[in-house]
Amino acid sequence: MGKLQEFDITFTNNKVVYSPGESLGGTVKIRISNSLQYKAIKVNCQGSCGISNKVNDTSWTIAEQYFNSTLSVADKGTLTAGEHNFPFQFLIPAAAPTSFEGPFGKITYRVKAAIDTPRFAKDYKAQRPFYLLNLLNLNEVPDIDHFNYAVTTKKFNYLLVKSGTLMLKAHSDFRGYIPGQVIKLAAEIHNKSGKDTGCVLASLIQKVTYKTKRHIFDLRTIAEVEGAGVKAGKHAEWKEQIIVPPLPQSSLIGCSLIDIDYFIQVALKSPEAVVNLPIYIGNIALNLSPARTVPSCLDHCDVPRSPNAAGLTPSAPPVEGDDELCAGVDASEAIPTKSHSQQHEAVNMSPSAFSHAPSTALLPSHRQPDASAPLFCVSTGATIPFFTDEDPTPVPTSCALILPPEYSSWDYPHEPPPTYEESCSSTNFSLNSGE
Repeated sequence: MGKLQEFDITFTNNKVVYSPGESLGGTVKIRISNSLQYKAIKVNCQGSCGISNKVNDTSWTIAEQYFNSTLSVADKGTLTAGEHNFPFQFLIPAAAPTSFEGPFGKITYRVKAAIDTPRFAKDYKAQRPFYLLNLLNLNEVPDIDHFNYAVTTKKFNYLLVKSGTLMLKAHSDFRGYIPGQVIKLAAEIHNKSGKDTGCVLASLIQKVTYKTKRHIFDLRTIAEVEGAGVKAGKHAEWKEQIIVPPLPQSSLIGCSLIDIDYFIQVALKSPEAVVNLPIYIGNIALNLSPARTVPSCLDHCDVPRSPNAAGLTPSAPPVEGDDELCAGVDASEAIPTKSHSQQHEAVNMSPSAFSHAPSTALLPSHRQPDASAPLFCVSTGATIPFFTDEDPTPVPTSCALILPPEYSSWDYPHEPPPTYEESCSSTNFSLNSGE
């Protein structure tokens, strides 16, 4: 680098994850072997989002900027040989969205420094990224307490001249979860035909919408559970669980170009029948209220729920035949699970290793239920900053298995969740650290 031996940017206490409205401070460090003339030394802090209709293309089709501030830390002069430090400080706007990286777009934040030199001399530049986490409190999501319930009926023909009816009903225990929690899922299938059904499949799906001129929808299967089919003329129940892995939060508040949605899809392959249960992935878990009641039909059907899950109302009205389905539960069959594709755990850390800011520990009620699931996830293959309560120094951990595009080549099982009976014996919705 010639005269310039070191040109670097450091953040106060090596902090790299910030919150909207927080102050970001640091130092620009310059070390040179000989004197260096300069016109100005400037530091810039900026945040922006860019999207494209091509994968991993940084020539953005549409972009928006959240802030762009420049500070001059030194005016025209000469730097003598040796080390020089220039402090800086910026205020992050309160409306800035959470960091995100996807195949068709990114929300990024960075601090840049530049040494402007006289004419015909070489300018010097340095930059360092940081991450923003705008916490999504699930308790503030509208209708989050409503029961997550969906039902569909399917009339179909088989053997050319015969017909039958199938009812598929599914529900989850809640509408909102944080990474590390377990989604308790139940499905009921009433096969009013003389033909066996195909297997039943439950999937946790992420849908990212990039709002280019023609919207791009990126759908990814996060976890998948497969159960057996239902015999002709039988009514069967299926109860399963899915661990929520490290995932970006549902809402990118403040960003108008990228939307993130999650839903649980329960589907039969033959005859084809599908129901979707929308859910939210957040950073602060639901505060469970004891004053909730479950719809009467679901009480009779022995649905999986926590002792605190009362007062919930169905998200869809019952369809014709719903009472008959409930009445026949005593003679129903249990559907066995054939396979369970669940993601690898990204990293094993102590339960005290998570906080939404390096210097501030989460309250006990806001802590992760599973220490192996990070509170803050940017995207697939990103380097996720972790912090401990005792040491504010970040420990970057490479996590390349957050959103694998395909699960069919994975061996089963990796980290299977506990059985439904085991989970119901405890009021804690999280996995124990030893499991």
